[in-house]
Formats: sequence, C-alpha cells, structure tokens
Amino acid sequence: MAERLRDAGHDIEFVGTPKGLEARIVPEADVEFHALPSRGFDRSRPWTLLTSSLIAIVSMFRAVRLVRRMSADVVMGFGGYVSIPVGLAAVLTGTPLALHEQNSVPGLANKLLSRWAKVVGVTYEDSAKYLAHPDRVRITGNPVREAVLGADSLRGRVTLGLPEDVLVMLVFGGSRGARHLNQVTVELVDAWNAIEDLHVVHVAGRGEAASVLAALDTAGGDRGRYHVVDYIDDMGSAIAAADLVVSRAGATSLAELTALGKPAVLVPYPYATDDHQTLNARTVVDAGGAVLVSDADLDSQRFVDECVRLLRDGEARATMSAASKALGRPDAASAVAELARFCMNDSSADGGSMEVTR
Repeated sequence: MAERLRDAGHDIEFVGTPKGLEARIVPEADVEFHALPSRGFDRSRPWTLLTSSLIAIVSMFRAVRLVRRMSADVVMGFGGYVSIPVGLAAVLTGTPLALHEQNSVPGLANKLLSRWAKVVGVTYEDSAKYLAHPDRVRITGNPVREAVLGADSLRGRVTLGLPEDVLVMLVFGGSRGARHLNQVTVELVDAWNAIEDLHVVHVAGRGEAASVLAALDTAGGDRGRYHVVDYIDDMGSAIAAADLVVSRAGATSLAELTALGKPAVLVPYPYATDDHQTLNARTVVDAGGAVLVSDADLDSQRFVDECVRLLRDGEARATMSAASKALGRPDAASAVAELARFCMNDSSADGGSMEVTR
C-alpha cells in the first residue's frame, strides 16, 4: 500500500516494530521506517498486560511527536499491536484515522481503534459485526503486490530453476515457517517421490530450513526434485509456478492465491486468535477453490490423500483454479488507497502525507 500511495504522489512514512519483518523489508522498499516498541500480552498471565500497556503509552507519546512532525493528513492502520499507540496518537492530534482488517475476525488493535476510525476496509463482509461502527465499513479485499499480480508460471519456474514441463507443489507456512507442516511434509517424501515428474518447493522458514534438510536426507528424499529454501522474496513467482499450493490460511497468503487462481490445500494455524485462519479458509473452500485439512489431521492419511488426489487430477485442479480466481480481488490496492483519499477529502489524490502502521 505504501508503494501504491507513494506512486500516486503522497509522502509515506511507515511505523512498525523494531524486530518485525517490516524492519528489513520496508527500508529495502525505500520507504522511511520508524521503529516503535510494542508488545502483546499473554491472557494466561494477566500481569503481562501491565508491561505491554506501559510500553504502549510510551510509544503513543513518541507517535504523537511523529504525527505532528509529519503534519500527517491521514494515519492508516493495518493491525498489529504497534497500531494501537499510533492510532491513538491520530485521535489525540485530530488526524483522520483509516483502518484495514485483513482477517475474518479483527484483532484487538482494529477492534479498539474502530471506535474512532473514519472508515475501515475489510476483506471479509462478516468482519463488520466485530467493529464499533459497521456503517463505516467498506469491503475492499486485501491488497496484493503488483509483483504478485504480474507473476506467471513460466517466469516463476525459471526463477526457481525448475523444468518447464514438470508438476510443481509449493509448500509454505508463512514468513517464519510452520514446524508441524514442515515435519509432516518432509516425512511424506516417499509419497511425493512416487508421483512422476513432481517437484516439491518447500519454503521452510528461517530457522527451520536446516532441520527440514536434515529430515529430508534421513527420509531419503531426492534433492533433485525436493527443493528446500528458508525464504523466498519473490513469492509471486513461486505461487505462479505451482500446480498445487499447500499452505497456512493467513489473509495475505489467501489474497495472493486467489489473485493468481491457484488450487490449494489449506492447513489453518490452530492457535490463531479466535481461530481466524479457519474462518479465512472457509471462504475459499466454500467457493470450491481449496480443500481444508486441520492441523490435527496433518498426521492422518487424509492430508496425503488430498494432496496426491489433486496432484494426479488435472481436471479437478483446473476447476478449483477457476473458483479461486473468481474470488480474487486484484483491485484491492486501489480500493484501500481510496480509504485514504476519502479521509483526506482529496479526490485528486495529489499531495498529502500519510503514516502507514502495522
């Protein structure tokens, strides 16, 4: 979104956590980055609410200074604990606040800040009932990067070093990986080896790739057809190259899968707040674009059976692909950018400055 708004003539500054993924990728995108400490609290340890609240208060005063220094026209919050102090700074300075909620069940930050937000964009229609002012909600979809929208299968396979005419299964669990999904997938290497011309691209996550490679060698996997990487910057190309995707059901992952129309086996993260990943996945599954396997069923025969069935049935994959593509919202970035313009009362979209928080 920062790129889209900057291309439209706005000045963008991005606020995030000092240790989050954004601390690396935002500066790499040549967007000014400000680190503010923030911390969640453990509901099983109520005393952690005190420390997280104190950190949020300190960060809020720092955010007030930042918003005033920028003379920001709009503050846009995309969730995460760091959005709370920055969103409250918008309220205290009288700066219009816009929010975007990616998941089916809004997180704490957006639930709280929706009391003061001028407008809230959502990916899922049912999200509105969790927010303070459902009448201020707009269905925008979840923005997808232009690099993903422009990706294609052939270029993706070249990028990954894969032959053009093979079957490709992409497995990933998010930027940090997914240990249970990693373990089970590599243990099933005999099933993958039995499928002729199948190449598995396994994005294991930083910190997990070494153990996955060790498990692959123990299981007798073919490193010529089973490719383990810790992280892929160009996930659009990887998704475009795949015939079948096995992944968690985070909102951004689903937005990218549906934008490219990829059939998927979705394994929602079981400890997501309010089980929102399962609810995210249901939208795609009910439309026919994916099948859902619970994390608990990874160790059952059902997981491997579903994957093998789809890998062997090109017609079923084509039907799922069409259903997935029909759910895609390639215009979501423009729709979310309109939220900022709405807050600025600036239909021309020229000038102005914004603060984007996550």
